[in-house]
Amino acid sequence: MESNRLHEYITSGSFGEGLDMRGSDLDVMLVAKTIEVYEDEKIRFNPYMRYCRMEIDDVKPGFTKLLIKTNVISEYCEELNGKHYLSSAFFMHNLLPNQDTHIIHGPCISDKDGSFDHATCLHCKTWLSQASQWITRSDNSWLNYNVKQSIIKHGVLFVPIGVKGSPKEDIEWRISFSVGEKMLINTYTHTQLLCYALLKILLKDVIATFTECSDLLCSYFVKTVIFWISEELPQSVWKPDNLIRCFMRCFNRLIYCVEYSVCLHYFIPENNLFENKIEGRPRKLLLDRLYTLHSYGWRCVFFSDQLSSFRDSIWMDHIEQHTFHTIQVAKPLNSKMLLTADNRITVNSTSMENNVYNSGIRKIVSCDRSSLKYIYTYYMSLWCAQYTQYIPLTNPRCSNKHQYKQYNSGLCTLLQSIHHDAVSGWLMLASFFYKSKQYRNALRVLMFSISKFTPEKLYRFMDMSDVHCRLLKLKSIQKTNIVRLWKIMLVDCMKFEQNSWVIPNELQMEVNNGTCLISSIVYAYFLKFLCHYHLNNVRQCQNCLYTLQLVIAENFLIEKEGGLQSEAYKILGIASQLLGDHEAARQAFIQSLQKYPNHTLNTSSKRLSSMSSV
Repeated sequence: MESNRLHEYITSGSFGEGLDMRGSDLDVMLVAKTIEVYEDEKIRFNPYMRYCRMEIDDVKPGFTKLLIKTNVISEYCEELNGKHYLSSAFFMHNLLPNQDTHIIHGPCISDKDGSFDHATCLHCKTWLSQASQWITRSDNSWLNYNVKQSIIKHGVLFVPIGVKGSPKEDIEWRISFSVGEKMLINTYTHTQLLCYALLKILLKDVIATFTECSDLLCSYFVKTVIFWISEELPQSVWKPDNLIRCFMRCFNRLIYCVEYSVCLHYFIPENNLFENKIEGRPRKLLLDRLYTLHSYGWRCVFFSDQLSSFRDSIWMDHIEQHTFHTIQVAKPLNSKMLLTADNRITVNSTSMENNVYNSGIRKIVSCDRSSLKYIYTYYMSLWCAQYTQYIPLTNPRCSNKHQYKQYNSGLCTLLQSIHHDAVSGWLMLASFFYKSKQYRNALRVLMFSISKFTPEKLYRFMDMSDVHCRLLKLKSIQKTNIVRLWKIMLVDCMKFEQNSWVIPNELQMEVNNGTCLISSIVYAYFLKFLCHYHLNNVRQCQNCLYTLQLVIAENFLIEKEGGLQSEAYKILGIASQLLGDHEAARQAFIQSLQKYPNHTLNTSSKRLSSMSSV
């Protein structure tokens, strides 16, 4: 920050935020030293200063009128109802040096080449009542006390631009938190900064290349989205290993904002940045572009020529024909017959258990053909996942030695149940540790399992996107046997048998009368929630609950067939109920019944009844 007698200079935009990106101009804010704005009457006036008082009546949140209180600034003022207001329109026109070489660009003066933007602004040295809720709302965010106090101490700025179309547009000023936003970005981890940079690249290099979409989204919207998500997620999530997951969460939120035409200002949430801006046909076209990009998952960033030579392939008007291998994968993925065969795996009497296991091992070891070997391994894995559920972890009538033997038997069998898909076997192992009250061991397995829930994964009865087709056309993938591919890419649901010993006690009602099926990603975050719940980690419980809500809202990796969506809402209701939010739990159980209105099989009805009887 530099200054002279009349102005202080503050760099802003990408350059000011530490991102020297291609195409970024030099944005400089000139803070006038001779005019000061205040909101509260309790101010010590300096006779050498000019003062304006904020008036926010009949003005959109995030904007204000500036009533001139001392030393009327004749060339900048406009009279309204006997009062003199500082005119943002007059202010801008008086600053324009030469109309042949400079133009007005929003609240800025720019050269016609667009190489720089200068915005002359006013300063209020105190925090505003409009943004007072931010001080307490962000207590659990990534900010430490000193950073927050620095932001509050600086106050806010006012830039000369009003609400477009407002009858008082010429005397309205926009409230700017540019300095505070720079301070926020300076606290970013490398992963947060990368997510921000990648979204800006996607916006400028890809989305903005389409004429009808070029002016709809701006970098400030992207910045706002990341601010909100940074406040919602613990700082520990923003690490290099989670870059893809964090980036996709930010991208998903941006799409959500466009879908519902809502992007709330970070400091003043009453100000919807999308109000009257993204509407009609341009909004539909923008959504089409965003959906197409999203179908490529995180790889959509390679459509920027800054990151890849894939630029020429963007926005194809057609989808390439699936290769034969892609069709081979899609058929069994959507085969109800194969699913029925998988579900017919049964554990017979105790005398038969060893025979089944030993026979399966012999076939795997002695088989010469790798394709058959993988099939045997696949079904042995399914069998082990089911068999372990019948091994009682505790039995007061048995000796400690026998219980220890049972424990080791279950653990060894579970370690052989990880070969039929990418995650469910590991989640069953985490469930085993949870039932053994080894919550920290369960959390370690869950961290590994959750890392596997990436957008390119396959799940049953899904509509394969173009990104899946491209992935399956890779030579390395085409050489992979389909059953072997399940181990790498398939996310199967969790299947708990009747009276299972592995299912958490909180879900025991679900297996009293039959088999229970739960989406793997839903179960993973619910089990993580339960572990933190028993460890009394309240904040982590809330984070898990919030992530679970997002997973369900976005229908991420949740199968369309069966009652898995209904089961997901039920799980959400149980978690909310454990945290004491009974109204949220009631709404989740109601949604579960709406998805699967069978009051006999859907235990949400019983849970609702028990809540109403309390």
